[in-house]
This record gives sequence, C-alpha cells and structure tokens, in this order.
Amino acid sequence: MLRHRLSTLLAVIYAAALFGFIFLPVAVLVLFSFQDGRLPVPPFNGFSLQWYEAIFADRKLMAALLNSLIVATASSAVACLLGFMAAYGFARYKLPGSVLQRGLLIAPMTVSYLIIALGLLTVLNTLGIGLSLWTVGIGHVVINLPLCFAIIYSSMGDHHVNIERAARDLGASDWKVMLLVTAPMLMPSILASFFLSVTFSWDEFIIAFLLSRFNVTLPVEIWSLLRSGLNPKTNAIGSVVFLASIALLAILELTLFRKKNTP
Repeated sequence: MLRHRLSTLLAVIYAAALFGFIFLPVAVLVLFSFQDGRLPVPPFNGFSLQWYEAIFADRKLMAALLNSLIVATASSAVACLLGFMAAYGFARYKLPGSVLQRGLLIAPMTVSYLIIALGLLTVLNTLGIGLSLWTVGIGHVVINLPLCFAIIYSSMGDHHVNIERAARDLGASDWKVMLLVTAPMLMPSILASFFLSVTFSWDEFIIAFLLSRFNVTLPVEIWSLLRSGLNPKTNAIGSVVFLASIALLAILELTLFRKKNTP
C-alpha cells in the first residue's frame, strides 16, 4: 500500500514537473504581456492592457500577422495536396527506383533550413524572380512537403487497397477512387499533416527572413522589434497567437473530433 502511494506521488511530481517545464515559459509570457511598464521583466508592476492596444494599433505588426496566416495556410494546403498525391502514387503503383525517389523526397527533412533557404535564394536570383510572400510560401512548401508525405504515406495500409478495389469494381475511375474513397479514409492523417505544417510555417524564421523583402511574416517582424531590445509588444502578440491556437484546438475538439466519436 505504501509502495503504491509512493509510486503515485512520484508520478504526480513527474507529471507536474513535465507540464511545468512545457507551460511555464508560456505562462510567464502571458503574465508579463499585462505588465504596466516599459520592460517585460520582474517584478510585476501591475495589470494593464496598453500593450494589447499597442499591437492592434500597429499596422506593420497586424500586416505581418496576416501575412503569416496567409503563407502558413496556403503553403500547408499545397504541401498536403502534393504530399497526398505523392504518397498515393508510391503506395499504389510500382515506379522505377521508388526507394531512391522516396529517399530524395524525404531528404529535405534532414537538411538545415539555412542551407535550403540559401539554395532557394540562389535559384530565385538566377531565374530573376523577385522576393515576396510567394517565395516564402515556396520555401515553406519545400520544407513541409516531406513531412506531409511521410505522415500520409505511413497511413496507407493494405486494408485500404480492398476498399479501393471494390470502388473500381463498382465503376469508379482512378480519380474518383483517389478523391472520394482514399482521401476521406486518410483524412485524419491529412489533417494532422496540415496542422503540423501550419505550425512549422507559422514559427519559421530563416526561410521567411531570407526569401522576403518588404512584406514580412510575424517572426521576422518580431525579430525587428527585438533588435532594439526587450519590447512588451512581443509578449502581447505572442499571447494573442497562443490564445488563438488554443481557441482553434477547442473548436476542433468540440466540432470535428467530437462528431467522429459520436456513435
């Protein structure tokens, strides 16, 4: 009995330490976003919403936030589409050198973002393509496509083949089978790859910094704010992004995932 209580106590302490390690920086960020002072550092001088008013009045910061949302959503959608089509092709057809091709497709996951950004920058300059949000989106597709492919490809089991064969026997074309049968069956994996891609694209800095010029994403704009020292605006915009992410997860849990679990 004593041993069981001790094990439970150790498990509770470990869980508390683990969650504290993960969420303590976020809690500090949110707390000092309400700091009534010029510096977001202890001690806490009082509650104020002035920095939230400041970020919503800052046009450059709001434009960067919108740019990040557009780039993350669009590039993730393209990466998921290409990753799904590549996964379907490799899983359902015998292609020459498929092992080598899969390795080359996943290879960008092992390469530094700095190397990818410099390579893309060289290619774009050679082709005479100007830097913009489009080039940032291209870079994010490059880094997220291997992730989407790996997630979706690993979910394509043999049991899906029988269902697809049955659809073909009923007269469905290959395109209809892929879009109306395979894609819905793989929707959890597709959504997982999409939201992971959005997360990576949203936080990515190096590619966004090197492949953009005038229209920048949120991480680049935050970096420019921090160049002049600590700025309470960064805590406020970070808290807004964090709370928006939590709200999105709550909406998905209450709508999409709950519907799946409903008998």
